[in-house]
Amino acid sequence: MDKKKFDEEFKKLWEESPLSHSDSDKEASWEQFHAKTFSEKKRKFRPWHLYAAASVLLFALIGTGFYFSSESTNENAVVAETVIENLTAKIKYVVLPDSSKIELSPNSKISYGANFALNRKIEIEGEAYFNVKKDKQHPFQVFCDETTTTVLGTSFTVKESENEHVTVELFEGSVQMNVKGQSQKWILKPGDKFTYGNQTVSVTEFSRFVDFDNETLSVISRYIEENYGYKVNIPKENLDQKITIRINKREDLKTILQLLSEMYNLNFEINEDLRQITFQ
Repeated sequence: MDKKKFDEEFKKLWEESPLSHSDSDKEASWEQFHAKTFSEKKRKFRPWHLYAAASVLLFALIGTGFYFSSESTNENAVVAETVIENLTAKIKYVVLPDSSKIELSPNSKISYGANFALNRKIEIEGEAYFNVKKDKQHPFQVFCDETTTTVLGTSFTVKESENEHVTVELFEGSVQMNVKGQSQKWILKPGDKFTYGNQTVSVTEFSRFVDFDNETLSVISRYIEENYGYKVNIPKENLDQKITIRINKREDLKTILQLLSEMYNLNFEINEDLRQITFQ
């Protein structure tokens, strides 16, 4: 294989790095490595010796964690500058500096650094639902106990129980799970439930939808009230109309309201002060 071809193939291997490294980081590290390894001074060696040595060096760096390490993701995860705690009995809605949204459950806490928009790492104690804004250049990582959730998609819940079991349920997109001290990675797909406790990992399925089969709109309105915290007013003539629908348990409220309004030719209004929704 000539040098140009080998150079191209070797660079491909180098760029196969985790999401925690941006494209600019990978390019910079490649240029630095390439300059040192393939400098004019070194070309007095026989090429095949040089290429073999370079290949061994790359995989040695990966194996020891000099370049990256899956075991280092939990260490010194977050230098907390901002701490948000929910001491109420209701869900607390939080918008992060990068516009990602969190529904923080009662008796739960999150913390993150001052440079969060560039270093999207966040720690959680308790339970929260995350709806993450996509940003390929800045991966979003959630640290809970000994687990790290690296976000490859958008919406999921993280829950730490009293017995220190951690549960992650993925509703949309994709996430990668790591456990401190373990080299294995788990890629979750929608509907997967990751559970970690007592040094043991399990991945099972959970139901991320709620089904309404030929139910009345009054039943749907109660579901909204119980799960979103809004009082729903529907015209009397529509209350007994039937509907068959499947709703993602973490569906955005406005998406549900818009669907209902289109199906029954209704308009809706949201009063945030009264936490009330009125169809007419």
